[in-house]
Amino acid sequence: MKIKEYPTHRLVKSEDLNHHGTLYAGRSAEWFVESGFVSASSLINPHDIICLKIHGMYFSSPVKPGECICYTSKIVHTGKSSLIAYVKVARVSKPDSVIVDGFITFVHVDENTKPRAHGIKMETETEEDKTLSKRASELGK
Repeated sequence: MKIKEYPTHRLVKSEDLNHHGTLYAGRSAEWFVESGFVSASSLINPHDIICLKIHGMYFSSPVKPGECICYTSKIVHTGKSSLIAYVKVARVSKPDSVIVDGFITFVHVDENTKPRAHGIKMETETEEDKTLSKRASELGK
């Protein structure tokens, strides 16, 4: 299956802020997981997916109220029952400037939430996707 990107846009509002007046990391984590879930659910029924682990969210700059940001996710690696999403966040006004990025592992499960094989294999075409897939494959080691 070819790798496809899924964008999710957000407006940072006052209820999304921390005590410094910038985007709260907890809110960003919520949106981060949601974005990764969107890409996983494009391949598997959402009812059959659980989030196993956020491998890291690396913040490079604060986000202020009123800014529009875009979470872009894509599944870059698959295991027997796992799907690893790469998520990056950028300002809509500066799409090439990444604010946050990281990986999330989701697992395809049965009705008892036990891992179940999904049979999906991702095809990497770009050098960026090959690099991300390699990084993702090393996360579980």
